[in-house]
Amino acid sequence: MTALLEMRNITKTFPGVKALDNVSLSVREGEIHAICGENGAGKSTLMKVLSGVYPAGSYEGEIVYDGQTAEFGGIRDSEDRGIIIIHQELALVPLLSIAENIFLGNERASNGVVNWRETFRQTEGLLAKVGLREAPGIKVDGLGVGKQQLVEIAKALSKDVRLLILDEPTAALSEADSQALLDLLLELKGQGVTSIIISHKLNEVRRVADSVTVIRDGATISTIDARGGDLTEDRIVRDMVGRDMAHRYPDRERRAGDVVFEVKDWNVWHPEHADRQVIRDLSMNVRAGEVVGIAGLMGSGRTELAMSIFGRSYGRNISGQASMRGQPVDLSAVDKAIAAGLAYVTEDRKTLGLILDETIRRNTILANLDGVANRGVVDENRETEVAEKYRKVMNIRTPSVFQKVMNLSGGNQQKVVLAKWLFTEPEVLILDEPTRGIDVGAKYEIYNIINDLSAAGKAVIMISSEMPELLGMCDRIYVMNEGSFVGELQAEDASQESIMSLIVRE
Repeated sequence: MTALLEMRNITKTFPGVKALDNVSLSVREGEIHAICGENGAGKSTLMKVLSGVYPAGSYEGEIVYDGQTAEFGGIRDSEDRGIIIIHQELALVPLLSIAENIFLGNERASNGVVNWRETFRQTEGLLAKVGLREAPGIKVDGLGVGKQQLVEIAKALSKDVRLLILDEPTAALSEADSQALLDLLLELKGQGVTSIIISHKLNEVRRVADSVTVIRDGATISTIDARGGDLTEDRIVRDMVGRDMAHRYPDRERRAGDVVFEVKDWNVWHPEHADRQVIRDLSMNVRAGEVVGIAGLMGSGRTELAMSIFGRSYGRNISGQASMRGQPVDLSAVDKAIAAGLAYVTEDRKTLGLILDETIRRNTILANLDGVANRGVVDENRETEVAEKYRKVMNIRTPSVFQKVMNLSGGNQQKVVLAKWLFTEPEVLILDEPTRGIDVGAKYEIYNIINDLSAAGKAVIMISSEMPELLGMCDRIYVMNEGSFVGELQAEDASQESIMSLIVRE
């Protein structure tokens, strides 16, 4: 196969940072080409150069597309050549219909008047191609994330896509939706569409990719041809992080102490549907120095449980008892939960965990303003000292704590969220999907942080959809289904099979 795309010696510099350093990439026509690398390696920056987000003249190097040198001044230029990028943060307008979203900016119109009959007809054809049966007039906000991702692909197909770029397309999808999306990519490949996929999920990369390019610290490390038989997860990980990772989970001495936190007979009702009970008669505990996992399928109630415990930030008619070191505690509001010694790292760091337009310094102290205040006034010197301390402790990769968190990689954003809550000096840390959307290197650093907390006698509750992660990190695992615990497993007795058997049993 001939190369549809060649990016030669691409160098992109921001003030004080060289994001890309002579990166080269070659993508064959009709293949699925994966790009892997740690957060901050330069993957998304490279794709923004390709798509014209960073226009010609703002970088060094050369792009050759379809045999011709390409200089894109903006996204419209690249789209006109059939290069379509779907970002991790979907660019759909929630209150518009599927049809309106698909043809937004590309309307089927004559003399300034939209031809709705033609718009709906073409929408139906595009939806059929991506396997959606929804009516074109349905509003996008009524669709799940998986279906919204398919609408994005249908939108790309409406623009006569030739090279489709997907940035972490399955990061927020369920297992079933992820598989459906990967199957669609393979179908599009059969129709002649070339794809570039950026992903941290190496099992998915191995399933669909014809070749993989690994980028580390803004430089090309390797390109692996799947047809050569050398496309293994260990090989990709080694190239990504610059070292072997025979042990994905760091060792630690398991030594649980006395019970620190306990809830009994916990019941939670849905905040909007008064007849729907979300959590049923649930009881659990966690000990000092212990990491306790909560396993379950999406919709089992794991996040709802965590949020209801953390200051009743989810649910209504909540009942049950909570105690800290044997003494009853008031968890009726978030500030009271924090005062009792609880901290909650949300699964949605960008919406609920951080203020993206604020600095690392400001985000770090948000949950404990009293810790940097003097008579109700924030001491900015103290604020900077605290942020610098946690930047070093957490190994947050940034030139300065005055950097806005929106400019950090996903892994570094997650470290800022952790720093924010560690500054409250909690007794119990609830981690909801703590490594979602971050690379294996950053995951390993966060695992070490969790181990350090348990070694210091803190109690950790860890919710994760990745069973290997729970098995690798936890001392005990509660298994949850339909709002209740259906089993409890010690680490030595836990396996993916034993967890699933508890979930599916009647």
